[in-house]
Amino acid sequence: MNNVILIGMPGAGKSTVGVVLAKSLGYRFIDSDLVIQEKEGKLLQEIISEAGDDGFRDIENKVNVSIDVIRAVIATGGSAVYGREAMEHFKKIGTVVYLKHSYEEIAHRLGDLNKRGVTIKEGQTLRDLYNERIPLYEKYADVEVDCTKKQIRDIVNEIKVRMFY
Repeated sequence: MNNVILIGMPGAGKSTVGVVLAKSLGYRFIDSDLVIQEKEGKLLQEIISEAGDDGFRDIENKVNVSIDVIRAVIATGGSAVYGREAMEHFKKIGTVVYLKHSYEEIAHRLGDLNKRGVTIKEGQTLRDLYNERIPLYEKYADVEVDCTKKQIRDIVNEIKVRMFY
């Protein structure tokens, strides 16, 4: 297996699970949001406020397409699934794993959306965003892992079992 690409809602635990999974596999860990911030020289919130949601998604798509690695766990931003080219690229270079949570769990985990650098249209609620994105996560996922009430080590073990054994 080449790479593992984690997708899911903001607050789903992609970065946290990604670090632990990468360590347990001996893989490199990449957080695509950090790559975007590094390439742009700005925080996600600054990019979103300056470029708007669509502008940010264009930047995110271009940066994600440019990620070319081997033996890495890549934690994507929650909005990565809006970038068709990026998702096609990710599916070519690895296995896409959707970390699935209920709406209630995501709402509980998330604090202020603006502080997290979440792209959300004006007037859109978290519920609207959740309902909009779930079909995209399901469309691109090679593996879905239900994370409801599971600890990180259990999620990591499930990913490993479903992918490698």
